Amino acid sequence: MASDATSPKIPTITLNHGGVSMPVLGLGMAPNPAVPDEVTKNAVLEAVEVGYRHFDTATIYFTENALGEGISEVLRRGMPLPPAYPIKPEDFRPFDYKGVWAAMEECQKLGLTKAIGVSNFTPKKLEQLLATATIPPAVNQVEVNPTWQQKELIEFCKTQGIVVTAYSPLGGPLGGHNGVMESNLLKEIAHAKGKTVAQVALRWAYELGITVVVKSFNKGRMKQNLEIFDWELSPEDHEKISSIPQARTCSGLDYTSPFGPFRTVEELWDEEV
Repeated sequence: MASDATSPKIPTITLNHGGVSMPVLGLGMAPNPAVPDEVTKNAVLEAVEVGYRHFDTATIYFTENALGEGISEVLRRGMPLPPAYPIKPEDFRPFDYKGVWAAMEECQKLGLTKAIGVSNFTPKKLEQLLATATIPPAVNQVEVNPTWQQKELIEFCKTQGIVVTAYSPLGGPLGGHNGVMESNLLKEIAHAKGKTVAQVALRWAYELGITVVVKSFNKGRMKQNLEIFDWELSPEDHEKISSIPQARTCSGLDYTSPFGPFRTVEELWDEEV
């Protein structure tokens, strides 16, 4: 399936694993509320058509099957179905950083994957992993947006050669409103640039030198989200955005369990709540 000839070409970033590259803008596959698999599959087909080649999914999103079916149709070959979900709380076990990462390293050595990475790792957790890793993570996917800027984490990852990928780059519901999409400051910048608030937030992240996965199952907005590579924010814009009050959109509560490995959000984020 060819991409839309009018779609902007998405820049790529080189990972620290053998020169493998990754598109800086991807499609998030975590619809909220949930949608039927057929809707997700069609969104994948439309995303490929307009130029997306980077997709983000996880067990907790319940979109792995539909994403697989969509990619299968694009590639015209079958893909195995994922195991049964959801995972039961009692199935959680203490996280063996060293053992799990060693197994992932072996997968890369066997050629089963081009690169390996982590998600929601704080600097402390990355330091623990790097202490025993023979292959450092290529990517750390975490929440980054104008209302949760993660400056220290991004800087730490850069010193380690780890690419940061932002999820929730457009924020999300927090206290009944979306601090990114409803930000008057971002609206002012968007109006001055002749852009949307979403485009400003995505361009801001891109100019930080990180990659982004943005969620939309609307083909028009998929295209609109790609239109961020031929203009720039000013230093004054960045200074204004830096002044936005900070708060997480993703509390991390869904990633905790009384059975471990993280029983509280304080344990998950290493007190950085």
